[in-house]
Amino acid sequence: MSQEQEKKNGNARTWLITGASSGLGYALAKYVLEQGDRVAMGARTLDTMTDLAERYPGRALALTLDVTSAEQRAAAVQQTEARLGSIDVLVNNAAVDFLGAIEEQDERDVRAQFEVNFFGAVALLRLVLPGMRGRKRGTIVNVSSMDGIASVPVNGYYSSTKFALEGLTESLWQELEPLGLRALLVEPGSFRTGIEQRTKFSGKTIDDYSATSGAFRAVVEKVTPDMFPGDPVRAAAAIYQVVASDRPRHWVVLGSDALRRIGVKLDMQRAEIEAGKDMTLSTDYPGAGQAVL
Repeated sequence: MSQEQEKKNGNARTWLITGASSGLGYALAKYVLEQGDRVAMGARTLDTMTDLAERYPGRALALTLDVTSAEQRAAAVQQTEARLGSIDVLVNNAAVDFLGAIEEQDERDVRAQFEVNFFGAVALLRLVLPGMRGRKRGTIVNVSSMDGIASVPVNGYYSSTKFALEGLTESLWQELEPLGLRALLVEPGSFRTGIEQRTKFSGKTIDDYSATSGAFRAVVEKVTPDMFPGDPVRAAAAIYQVVASDRPRHWVVLGSDALRRIGVKLDMQRAEIEAGKDMTLSTDYPGAGQAVL
């Protein structure tokens, strides 16, 4: 049976995608609509999403959605269900990023990153899970980053938000899979989404960090689109394929740079853990029984 025939037979999914006005979120919304599914696109500004929604009447919906607003989160879920049907796939893609050393960044910017990147995503998935549990189907896609596994100077707080999302999602899929639901992480590398134009620095620079976070600042200030290897359209196709597949996935790494950086981090971590193995084992009570976990 062809994909289009499947859609006509009622197998189309309803997606709610946050941060859909640009970048990977927009590319994913467009790709999903092209496959015949229904999409509610949420972002703080409607501009580009409105144009896309008009091209797919009845299957696309553009929503004003600041994920830090409880009222807008609730309204987005309600409008999606009323206009497009029950939510089958939630994609938590909305994110903000401020650059600077840990000591440099302003506290308000640190908190803003956690409110959007972590707490907003958590609140939305908690809104859609009761319906998914009732229908015994549904997928949560939490968009992390290669920075969610391998942190770098200048991006520590952003990485922290993604590390938190990784830990939550890892627990979530263990809770959901016995219920017939799914949760997964997408870990993109550097994609040509125009992010270099939206990058913001936080706080005042400190000279002592000139060789670490300062060096990264200098690179970011001179970055050009061709320095980003990832194609958002190909990433969108990959995410759609994973969601549509019957094969469960948990970590979906996208991009050659992500594969390289994450691989280096995992190799370093394993090597250091193995090097300290004797010390690790020496800290148990002698003759201790089987651990609880």
